[in-house]
Amino acid sequence: MSHAINIHSLSFTYGQAAAPALDNVAAAVEDGSFVVVMGHGGAGKSTLCCTMNGLIPHFFKGAYAGRVIVGGYDVAEYSIAAMSRMVGLIFQDFEAQLFSSTVELEMAFGPENQQLTRMDIGQRITRYLNLVGLTRKRKRETTTLSGGEKQRLCIGSVLAAEPGILVMDEATTDLDPAGRRDVLSLAGVLRQEGRTLVMVDESPETAVDADQIWLMKEGRLLAKGPPQKLLADLPLLESCGVGALPTVALFSALGWPGLPLTVEEALALIDQYGLVSRDRSQPITGPASLPGAPILSAQGLSYRYAACETPALQDIDLAIGEGEFIAILGQNGSGKTTLAKHFNGLLKPTSGRMLVSGRLTSAYKRYELARQVGYVFQNPDHQIFAPTVREEVSFGLRVLGEDAKTLERNVAEAMAVTGLAGYEDKTPFLLSRGEKQRVAVASVLAIKPRVIVLDEPMTGLDDRHQRDALEMLKRLHRMGHTIVMITHAMRMAEAYARRVVLMKDGRIIGDGPTRSIFADETLLSEASLIPSPLARLSNRLGLASLTLEGIIEEIKAPRA
Repeated sequence: MSHAINIHSLSFTYGQAAAPALDNVAAAVEDGSFVVVMGHGGAGKSTLCCTMNGLIPHFFKGAYAGRVIVGGYDVAEYSIAAMSRMVGLIFQDFEAQLFSSTVELEMAFGPENQQLTRMDIGQRITRYLNLVGLTRKRKRETTTLSGGEKQRLCIGSVLAAEPGILVMDEATTDLDPAGRRDVLSLAGVLRQEGRTLVMVDESPETAVDADQIWLMKEGRLLAKGPPQKLLADLPLLESCGVGALPTVALFSALGWPGLPLTVEEALALIDQYGLVSRDRSQPITGPASLPGAPILSAQGLSYRYAACETPALQDIDLAIGEGEFIAILGQNGSGKTTLAKHFNGLLKPTSGRMLVSGRLTSAYKRYELARQVGYVFQNPDHQIFAPTVREEVSFGLRVLGEDAKTLERNVAEAMAVTGLAGYEDKTPFLLSRGEKQRVAVASVLAIKPRVIVLDEPMTGLDDRHQRDALEMLKRLHRMGHTIVMITHAMRMAEAYARRVVLMKDGRIIGDGPTRSIFADETLLSEASLIPSPLARLSNRLGLASLTLEGIIEEIKAPRA
């Protein structure tokens, strides 16, 4: 079979960088294949993507050696404009890729530049909006879309140019599980059309259906091969900062025969060998949530954005008790972020009321509300602006007029809790996505608010940094903070949240203990959500736990 991409002895070092971002990488992508690139944060994955369409070496400058051949053309010898016709690249920072005022205009940009007829442009817009689930948003202003909807639009706009090769750099991070599944189904569509897909992704579930996996570590391509081989090599995955498939980890930990890559394969092996015998007739429930006195209370809350006909929130009634750890889940555009922005007064209800500690948010002065509710944005770049980490973390305290002693103590405590000690004089703009996320959390934490709201805190983090971030949230919860987390990372919600609120089309459709919510897969499906493989396996086996450790302990426990 011919190769869509050939990479020969490729090395690249950014200007002024001490170490190479890519170090002697050699690999090939076959025409019409699906390749998933995985590795720890800073492994060189994004840099590798940028070499495939000429951004490196033409736009990002540095020491470049080796060759990247795409469709028979040496990328270094052709312009970015020429390469863009062959290779469509979706950035990790997808918002930086959007610039048109409406969804329709954004979708039309690529086909227009290819000088297609109006009819052909319209047909492409219709086809790819349908493919990414944005047909109903065709006339919407881009700025009114949710983060996940913007990510879908970015994918659709690149697809509309119909490049032969599609390169997606962490392009599903802000999508709900059903939307992520739909985007991943693109691999099948592209295969049928003879096109090639290269995807960077941190989730091992993404790689199960790939033709090849590439594992990167510190700029080197450490291993490449089929999913059946690499996803079963747990030490190799761990060395590259990649999480294990839960089914493989479970079977390996219990010493069971086989290393299944999917829940279906796992259940077949369990039945074949009689590995688990459980009474599945009892309903699966979790412990009841035990909230303290309400600290956040939405009463008949509705909200409509000025540019939208449909309300973003409709008659929301929700009470969050002091000391709770809550996950708010739902499909892209369901109203999660809009609701959360009412908690600290960033938005004011169109109708209804929003209370914090029994007082209307409108009755608080801004600095008073900041001490009650801290908000960490979906994109840390929207929150960071100071020249050093120390100045960023201390900014809120300085605005609030805290004395020097309190400021120094709170900043030191916040940086210690978030693992940023030693970062004080670094420039936040040059940090990794995960480090920026921790800076944003520290800047909120330094004020010591009673409630911490985090909007998609796991976006762009590798497996290790996700676990570190969640352990940090667990520590903050133990310290007495109320945690409200908006996330599409189902396994994170399953393992850490004690209560789950489900949203759809601006309404709450489910609210209860985490285990009970994740046992109801029909309700989750209504919210365009899919439980993690571990939760689905636990549901099928009638188990109570949603974590790997808990499931292992439960299976090993003697039957009553």
